[in-house]
Amino acid sequence: MLKPLKTEADYEAALERVYQLMQKDLKEGSRSADELELLSILVEAYEKKHYPLPSPHPIEAIRFRLEQSGIHEKELNKILGGRSRKSEILSGKRKLSLAMIRELHKKLNIPAGVLIAEY
Repeated sequence: MLKPLKTEADYEAALERVYQLMQKDLKEGSRSADELELLSILVEAYEKKHYPLPSPHPIEAIRFRLEQSGIHEKELNKILGGRSRKSEILSGKRKLSLAMIRELHKKLNIPAGVLIAEY
């Protein structure tokens, strides 16, 4: 029977069960597949509450997104307003403006909350 994960022992037991289920060739819509999906949701909620991940540094988030998307760094020239401004931003000599944050969010789909973090 599924129940909320309230303790570390509950969490560990859920992880073990998830592992067991993932070793099987589950058919979509089966009772075991549904159990795996529900356990995954419970585990994710427990981890968000008890093991939160810190937000990435805004500049590292930009670099990561460029790499992840296969976009060359020179594309930032258009978004940030020129090569020298891009260089100042990436080196930390200049902070992102609100307009830059909006453009980065729109063009690279980086969450605005990540970009507005202090650095």
